[in-house]
Amino acid sequence: MDNIRVVELFAGVGGFRLGLEAASPKYEIIWANQWEPFKREQYAFDCYVSHFGGNKNHVCEDIAKVKDNIPDHDLLVGGFPCQDYSIMKKNSEGIKGKKGALWWQIDDVVERKRPRYILLENVDRIVRSPAGQSGRDFSIILRCLYNKGYAVEWRVINAADYGQAQRRRRTFILAYHNETGMFRELADGACIQGLKYLHQYIMKNGVLAKVFPVHSHNKDFTDCWIDEMRYTNISEISDTHKAIFYNSGVMMNGRIYSVDLEPQRERPIPLRNILESAPVDEHYFLQEKDIPRWTYAKGAKREMRKRRDGSTYCFSEGSVAFPDSLDKPSRTILTSESKIGRTSHVVTDVATGRLRTLTPMECERLNGFPDGWTDTGMPERMRYFTMGNALVVPLIERIGGILAHCDDFK
Repeated sequence: MDNIRVVELFAGVGGFRLGLEAASPKYEIIWANQWEPFKREQYAFDCYVSHFGGNKNHVCEDIAKVKDNIPDHDLLVGGFPCQDYSIMKKNSEGIKGKKGALWWQIDDVVERKRPRYILLENVDRIVRSPAGQSGRDFSIILRCLYNKGYAVEWRVINAADYGQAQRRRRTFILAYHNETGMFRELADGACIQGLKYLHQYIMKNGVLAKVFPVHSHNKDFTDCWIDEMRYTNISEISDTHKAIFYNSGVMMNGRIYSVDLEPQRERPIPLRNILESAPVDEHYFLQEKDIPRWTYAKGAKREMRKRRDGSTYCFSEGSVAFPDSLDKPSRTILTSESKIGRTSHVVTDVATGRLRTLTPMECERLNGFPDGWTDTGMPERMRYFTMGNALVVPLIERIGGILAHCDDFK
């Protein structure tokens, strides 16, 4: 085939597109959607069209209202909103939350279009969500895809384990339809060899295993079923199913096999290497009056706090590095990056020796975006926000490079 027709949902500032287009000229993004609810200014979408052009197939509207307009395609990609799965959100509701429920918009698109391949990205915690019924949400996602004729493999990847400059853990979900050669090959092997074949698939034979090689695996594993013989419908899974999902796994014909893998680690890029060499503006440097707030935020704590109902509890947490080490990859950058707080990075400026926050350009580099990618007129606060929501582009390039050369796309 000449081109791989791609639809990009929840496109953000275009990380999926950048990675795929860098991987192969076969990828042709034919429709993309990015819309931030309840926001008058759509900065991420404006950034997207500033780089990829504005046309009728780049859509800034609620996906629920425009999904009927999505054209036929070969590959569906998307980093669907993760707040309801994130450990950073208190009392996260998983797939039942306002953001988590956007899974059902993806499900509708898959139901109507049945693309041959699906590639999704989310936080690592999605495989354990929600806290009170671990594995429920991911089981629902897998059952939805099973119902529509897909096999699925997934991998939780720490970007720094595979040569990147950020310790960013994200779950990559790759599904392929039963009309593809990849599905048929996996189905035949699973039917004849069973669990042994599934294990080898996620160790070395699957797409994600080829992209992200592993060194070994731990002894614990999950072997369970979510097909209609075990659960007649998704409601039953939602009400009763619990499962332990590890950092890798595969689902074929409703059977799930999951195991904890040890990556074949590559040398990461140290934080020092992504810092700007040119002088940075004064407003990035920590002010003397704010040092006590930074010190408190970064320090260890054990103190009594009050709940909303007036009761008290003991809050404790360990310290984090202050400043961050320049000889290691960074911690995960969040949407709140640069604000005074525990999770923001503070580095020693290489030119002056003074403490400062990361610049927006440095955050772009940590995610593998070109310098100045988000410098498209959005406020600086939003440049940090969009990078906190973005994915690590080189990881998508690696996946796209292997996928583009599978038999179905030759």
